[in-house]
Amino acid sequence: MAAGDTAIELLDESKVSGENGEIYLFQWLSSTERHAKRASADQLKACQTELEESLVKIVSAPEPFPLPARPIRRLVASCLQALYTRGETKSLFDTIQAFLKILAETKPPAKESSRIAAIYCIGELMGTFGSQVMSQMAEVATVTVKLYRSSSPVILRTYALYALAKALNTAKRAVTDSVAKDIIKHSKNALGDKALPVQRAACEVLILMYPSGDGTRSIADVESILNLCVKSLEGADQLTRKSLAKLAAHMLASTQIERVIPVADTAKKGKKTQNQEEDEDIAPTPHITTEEAKPIMTPTEMLLQLSTHFNKPQSSRRTRVGIFDFYSALLWYLGTGFVESNYALIVNHLMTEIVTNPRNTGSRYEVLFVRSLIEVVVRDLIGVRMLGEQAQISAIQELSSTYLKRWPALMPGQSAPNPLCLVIALREVSGLLQQLGNAPGPVQDALSDPLLNLLSHPSHSVRISAAWALRCFCYSTPLRLPKVLLSVVEKLQRDVSSLTTPAAPSDIHLRALGHSYGLAALLAVIPDRPLYVSYDLSAKVFDMAVQILKRAGEHDVKVARIEIEIAWTCIASLMALGPNFVRPHLPQLLVLWRNALPKPTTKDGAAGRSVAEWEFLLHVRESTVGAIHCFLKYNSPTLVTADVTRRISSMLSNGLAFANTYITSRPALNQEDLLAESKGLGIDGREALLRSRIFQCFSLVGFSGVTESVQSSLLQSVITLFASPDGYTGSSVQAAIASSSGTFTSIWQSIDGYAYGLTNLQVDDSPEWMNRDSIESSIDEMCQKPIITALEHDPLYLCQTLIVDNSRRAPEPPPAATAAVDAAIMLFAQLLPLQDVAQTTRMVTQLLSSVGSPKLEKNTGRKAAALVNTTFAIVFALRQGTSASARQVLGNSQVATPLATFLKDVLVDGDASMRKAGSEAIGRLASVAGTNFLTSQVKTLVDQVVNNRDPHGRAGCALAFGAIHAHVGGLAAGPLLKTTVHVLMSLINDPHPVVHFWALSALARVIDAASLAYAPFVSSTLGLLFKVYMMESHEPDGGSLNHANMSGDLPAYQVVCQNIDAVITVLGPDIQESTRTRTLVLDLVHQFIDEEDDGICVEAIKCIQHFLMFAPDHVNVPELVTRFRGYLASSRRPLKLASINALYQLVQRDALSMSKLGGDRLVEELFAMLDDDSSVDGVRNVIASWLQQTVIYNPSAWIDLCQRIMSRTTASQQAADAAAKRGDVDDEGQSLSVGTTTASSRQTSRWRTQLFALQCLHNICTVVGRSGHREHLDIAFARSQGIPTSGLLVSRVPDLIKIAFTASAAHVTEIRLEGLRVLTDVIEIFAKVPDPDYEENLLLEQHQAPITAALTPAFSSDSTPEILASAIGTCAIFVGSGVVKDVGRMGRILKLLTSALDQSKGTGMLSLGDAAELSPNASVMLRIATLSAWAELEVASAQQAYLVEVVKPYRATLAPLWVSSLRDYASIRVDAESLDETAAGALDSSYSSLGREVLLPYYVKAWPVILHAVAIAMQKDDPSILAAMDGQETVPAVETSPDSRDEPTVFFYVIFGLVYEALATSTPDADQDAQRTSIISLQALKCLVKRKYCGKVFNDPPIFEELLNLFYRMSLTEPSGVQIHLVEAIASLADSIKSGDLTNGQSSHTENVLSSPLAHCLRICAYILRRVISGPQSGAVHDAASPADKVKLIIAAFDAFSAVAASFGPSKREDFRAIAITLYCDLLKDEVSELDLVGPTLQALKTLLDRPTNLPDPDQKFGRIVHGLLSACLLNVDAMSGRQGPMCTKKIKSNLLASVLILTILPTTVAVGRPVIEHCCFVISQKLVEGGEVSLTAAHCAKTLLMASTTGNPILKQCTRLLLPGLIECLAKAAASSDDATPSEQVLATVSEINKALSALFLSLPEDIRPRALGVIIPVLVLFLDSSRQPPSPSHTQSVTQLLSLAAASPAAFKEATGKLEPSARETLETSVRQALGNKAASAEPAKPQISLRSF
Repeated sequence: MAAGDTAIELLDESKVSGENGEIYLFQWLSSTERHAKRASADQLKACQTELEESLVKIVSAPEPFPLPARPIRRLVASCLQALYTRGETKSLFDTIQAFLKILAETKPPAKESSRIAAIYCIGELMGTFGSQVMSQMAEVATVTVKLYRSSSPVILRTYALYALAKALNTAKRAVTDSVAKDIIKHSKNALGDKALPVQRAACEVLILMYPSGDGTRSIADVESILNLCVKSLEGADQLTRKSLAKLAAHMLASTQIERVIPVADTAKKGKKTQNQEEDEDIAPTPHITTEEAKPIMTPTEMLLQLSTHFNKPQSSRRTRVGIFDFYSALLWYLGTGFVESNYALIVNHLMTEIVTNPRNTGSRYEVLFVRSLIEVVVRDLIGVRMLGEQAQISAIQELSSTYLKRWPALMPGQSAPNPLCLVIALREVSGLLQQLGNAPGPVQDALSDPLLNLLSHPSHSVRISAAWALRCFCYSTPLRLPKVLLSVVEKLQRDVSSLTTPAAPSDIHLRALGHSYGLAALLAVIPDRPLYVSYDLSAKVFDMAVQILKRAGEHDVKVARIEIEIAWTCIASLMALGPNFVRPHLPQLLVLWRNALPKPTTKDGAAGRSVAEWEFLLHVRESTVGAIHCFLKYNSPTLVTADVTRRISSMLSNGLAFANTYITSRPALNQEDLLAESKGLGIDGREALLRSRIFQCFSLVGFSGVTESVQSSLLQSVITLFASPDGYTGSSVQAAIASSSGTFTSIWQSIDGYAYGLTNLQVDDSPEWMNRDSIESSIDEMCQKPIITALEHDPLYLCQTLIVDNSRRAPEPPPAATAAVDAAIMLFAQLLPLQDVAQTTRMVTQLLSSVGSPKLEKNTGRKAAALVNTTFAIVFALRQGTSASARQVLGNSQVATPLATFLKDVLVDGDASMRKAGSEAIGRLASVAGTNFLTSQVKTLVDQVVNNRDPHGRAGCALAFGAIHAHVGGLAAGPLLKTTVHVLMSLINDPHPVVHFWALSALARVIDAASLAYAPFVSSTLGLLFKVYMMESHEPDGGSLNHANMSGDLPAYQVVCQNIDAVITVLGPDIQESTRTRTLVLDLVHQFIDEEDDGICVEAIKCIQHFLMFAPDHVNVPELVTRFRGYLASSRRPLKLASINALYQLVQRDALSMSKLGGDRLVEELFAMLDDDSSVDGVRNVIASWLQQTVIYNPSAWIDLCQRIMSRTTASQQAADAAAKRGDVDDEGQSLSVGTTTASSRQTSRWRTQLFALQCLHNICTVVGRSGHREHLDIAFARSQGIPTSGLLVSRVPDLIKIAFTASAAHVTEIRLEGLRVLTDVIEIFAKVPDPDYEENLLLEQHQAPITAALTPAFSSDSTPEILASAIGTCAIFVGSGVVKDVGRMGRILKLLTSALDQSKGTGMLSLGDAAELSPNASVMLRIATLSAWAELEVASAQQAYLVEVVKPYRATLAPLWVSSLRDYASIRVDAESLDETAAGALDSSYSSLGREVLLPYYVKAWPVILHAVAIAMQKDDPSILAAMDGQETVPAVETSPDSRDEPTVFFYVIFGLVYEALATSTPDADQDAQRTSIISLQALKCLVKRKYCGKVFNDPPIFEELLNLFYRMSLTEPSGVQIHLVEAIASLADSIKSGDLTNGQSSHTENVLSSPLAHCLRICAYILRRVISGPQSGAVHDAASPADKVKLIIAAFDAFSAVAASFGPSKREDFRAIAITLYCDLLKDEVSELDLVGPTLQALKTLLDRPTNLPDPDQKFGRIVHGLLSACLLNVDAMSGRQGPMCTKKIKSNLLASVLILTILPTTVAVGRPVIEHCCFVISQKLVEGGEVSLTAAHCAKTLLMASTTGNPILKQCTRLLLPGLIECLAKAAASSDDATPSEQVLATVSEINKALSALFLSLPEDIRPRALGVIIPVLVLFLDSSRQPPSPSHTQSVTQLLSLAAASPAAFKEATGKLEPSARETLETSVRQALGNKAASAEPAKPQISLRSF
């Protein structure tokens, strides 16, 4: 800043009293604070006293000063801190006294806000400088305690305690013991205060009164404070719970500090950060040996303090939830080290003290409630955020040995673990497995057996959890999948067969079910891991299931139930394998389904059926519909045809009818039996599950095939279920009692897991509006969670395919009764928008009358549930109704009006989620229902606000305004904007937190929706927001008692920030214009970003982000970056996430400046974050964006970073190494010194971090490789440019290879794959780079051994198919890269390739290297990989000659394999059975079903390369390819003459079909890859149409016409690059047809020529030419081809045209020649593009005009064509006269060159008219003389003609005669201008051209005419001479040289000619010649050696 700017201006009191006094004061304080932080000490001292006086005065606020509200007091304190930190401190004491005096005044007492401000300032000053003014401490302590005890407002009492806490922080030593006791006593009382803010402040004081290191803690202290904290939990909101948790954690954690003697601890005073504490205090201190040190409680005792409170019978749900906040705070406080070392103890404590405590196992709800809380702590906190990878591995081992392996208890005296503990252990193991990603050996051993055993556990929940854990295990370690699958199938078969034997154990049915769940879960892994499993297994399981179903009918009901569930569970999970598997089985399935879901008969309703029978029937149907559900989910729309839809919907209707029958006959059944079945899923649960499945199926099947009557009955049954009194299934008696006695409080508090049939769906998906830590939110949610979901509620979820989410949680379905309600609501939402108006009206009426039914009065709970369900259902229906017809129906007044009336009451409900849903529904209705509806709604809302004083009602109306604007949109709601803003502004001023919070939220939505239309209201809105900030009632701790207690969960300031953010977005770039607005916004944001509350900070950071977009120059970026780095290091998670987002934006904007600010340190911090807590998203994006932008400037630094991470070891690596203790390290690995370091000494890093580091390396290679900076790839070049080589990419090649080696030997599959990718990058980028020290060698040659070593582990025994495939590809790339050209020296790499090829020859399974035998899919995939690798080599052999030798020995093997793999690809594409079983590698039968979609992607990737190889082999006329195409394994001994064959080769149609399809489906704007495929296809086609492959196929009109049509289309759409190959293919096709056409084109029918096949070929060529020359008729050419491509295309097309034309008779040939030349004329005439296409394509014209001289030309056609062409050229030139510009120059040049070309190549037999010749020479001469650009071209032309004339062509001799005068004139003109110091390059070039022409002419003359010629030439040359100039001018030198050469050629003639010169000229000539010769002589004398330096 400029020096003048830092001067601090003093307060202008006159402005304070104005109407904007508050804003003035605020801005003055903001700028004073800024300046005070920057000004020098002298500047500060100069004005310090005045400033202090002003600041104290602002606090005391005499009239007319505004009240010192929150922002003012914060700024005053901040200014004072800045003054005393940088200026004088002597007046500090007086300032504090002045503030104390304000507090002490009694007559009259100071204003409330002045007292608040004074106490705040005292707190801040004491907090910073307390140690300097210890003497004040006693007074501060008494004053604050006195204030706390007074009956002042909440905010003052709170601030008094906060001030006390801040003072204690720095000046606690000055507190006497008696005062300290007093403080503790009052603070403890304050923990039970009515006001929550006071409780929060008291926590802070107590934490400081019991510092963690003071050594005087007694157990009694801890317990008493903990008791108080727990007592306060009942009434606490989330913020207060957080403070209480912090205090409780602090007290409990301090019990772990080891104490010996109090003296040693004095140094550890004060509050310490958690890490220091951990390092110093928790680790036992070895140096004190005199006495034993020990904590006052063991960890177990410490944790027991919490669990005893949790288990007290009277503790409420809120309290118990709060205690889990304590747990999480405590563990976080103790830190990672403590948790990792005590993991077993912590888990054991939770399991024994909480999970199995009888208090917590009373009901299903209790069990799930406790499980959910424990999972938040164990999973989200410990598992995800705290455990490192090593600790995760030990955690799995610990859980396995303590819990999983202990069941069943085999030894006497052992007891099996409690099932509840097993469930939690299993769920935690599955979470840890998903985190680990790849389980190392020890973990696999710890799990594989126990998981299988637990499938047969008697408890349903354990079985389900074990199945899920098994699924996670096999997903992350797929190599185990095949074995585990087989063993589960075997166990299941065993169980099923023993189900019916009487001797079987009693729990056999449970065991069988468990194994079927396990099998279902494993089968669901197959689609994600298809390469590991053989497919016959799935078919086997299907057959087994069908067999079980068929047998079930013979067995007893009890057994049959189990069998049927097992069978359908298996079938359901097989459905996930997709259409290819299901298709062949579908007919059978439809029959099975129809049998299981028959039409209900009258008998069904008849009495006399027992409960057990009903249950059996429901069970069968439920299992069946489950399978239908999976079928619909994974096979739609492929297999769900109209017919299938019809059949399934009728079955579903049958099922629904049956369920309804059960409901009607239920009252008649034996009630005891009904309730007796309660273990497991009871009969009612079955019915609910069946119903929910039927509804879900209807939702999936769609309604196109469902009749209207079915739709109508469905709607009625869903409405009954979720909205009517009849939908309630609980005890109506109890409900009535609860209603009448008023014990029913809130539906969200019910704890029976059914909650009167409440839905579990959420309307509001964004719980993050509070910006809280997700763990705190998850714990908080448990206070209000009536329905807890869990996997065991619905086993079908085991076999759903996964959407992998970051939470790594198992899917959690709700209980059956709730699931039915959810499904009903979703079905209602889908169906309602599809009905017509009448039906919709009926349904809405029915819905609303159900909810309003008087029956519900007796059942308050059901009434509440029905209300919520109905509201949610309406919202979902409106969300679905987006189509035009649905909008019309829902917007119809008959529908909208009743809905609106209903919603009006919902809006004013006391429940926030209802208000949100209601407002959204109103908003959506308004958007579909038209303007009248909209205006009436707004009017109603305004009336509500005016008349309804209830805060909830007002808040609901505010939300509705927001929703209406958001859904109707800014334009339609424009007229209402003014009204809305006024209403919301008045509501925002309401002191009630509920009202102003929701009104502010609504305003933010309105601003966002109105966008630019909001501009007129911006200044008033900013004023309002500032005013809100100044209001005491809107402060977090402000307002009356109950307001202050509410506002904790309704943070107004966060929404204020959102509004500021919205305003910034409305202003956009205009924010730069208005200084006043901008400074106000910035000052506000700076205030908010400094608030203590995380949520406010997060919102403020978002404001800054938008501000940066629009006005970056006004933001102090360095300061921001420092702030963000601070947040990254903090433990406050919401801030971490927000600052990562903000950093991402900064990096995206300008990474280079970020590198200057943060440097490598910041990147390292980010990498460390990935390691520290991998669940933080966004870090990767920041690093990746940064790398992308800066890597090109310093790749080396980035590589260092990645190398540092890669050099660490991962935990799974350590575990694997420890298990294996590898002794055998590869000798080539030894060369990298890897595998010899001891693992224990290295740091560890998470493998995902390493994977990311490898991805970064890959990006480094690609970015630098593509950047075109050659110095990075070539040291020699870099040295020549003077670039230091140390930082370049090429200098790091050894490191990159070493990293790739480390990665390739890792344990984790993903890392190995990425390592191979980096290795491939290195080979591809550096293959051509020379070794800097040995020019003739390549750089990578010296690295061959390490590269081989890095590839070797890929073929080891634990390798997966993906790795093998990738490695084969890399081997091929290395062989093909040309690094080693000698086949003998390729060593192991080539051996790996050839062995893979040998394996591929066979038909069985492959086993490559040491890898175990692979599954069929993996074998095919590797075969494809191997063949495409060899194909790459074949393709590369065109460029790299040595490869021909590499491939040669294997050609005969490769050809049939290539062709058969193309055939396989074709057959997979066609879905047909394979075409021909005989050829090599017949297809596995499983292809017909499942392999298809798995292998298709691999084939799609490989087939173009393989086709390319085949095409190249065909071009080389390789006999083995011809044999392979004929389906022969070997080349036949006797050569048949292939060119005369009639039938096509066996595989012709396959390959032709692939090629044709590829060409027919390519799109004109395709990417490079697709274009490459088109080109390859055309190259293959070029060979395919030859006779030896296609026989006479193309003589068959239909096929030929198809191909022609394709060619026509391609000529219209394809880019030039592709068309080059297209015309070649056409020429080849024509050639093939011609050879098949015996008449050889000598067709006698002339009229037939134009429709002949060949003519079509010509047409296409002509069209392509026309298009590339003149562009499509529409004008501009839409072709991005480069000029080079266009030139190539023109030449190729003319060649093809001539080739095709040549097959016609002579007279036709001339006609076609004329056509071609006409096309060329267009090119000469072109005036559109500035590209010069003529120059490069003249050769095409030359070929067109070339024609054997002896051809007769009876009709003079050729002569006429040539004449015409010449005339056209000359006309073109004339047309340009008088015009200028590059276009004209181009056209003149082109035409001159063309005309000269024509003249020079004409055979003498063709006569040309004199006028043409004369005109042509005239034009050339004219252009010569004119000078300028064209003269050089003209000189070229003249030279060409003169030189050509020496052959003796009479026409050209004429030309010489005509051109000479022009040439001489041109020279003379040049000589005249040569007096310039430096003649232009062009003139020199022109002169030299003319000289060459004259020399040639001179030399061709006979001796006798030569003197005459010289007489013409010499005088002109003499004009150039000027011997006086030194050094001689270039033109002088040029002329002298020319003269000397003439003299040498003919001395006599020269002498004669010089004799006749004028004397002066002769003299000049002589001196110049002498000078020249003299110089030569002079330079010849001294023959000393000298080095001439070449100048550039």
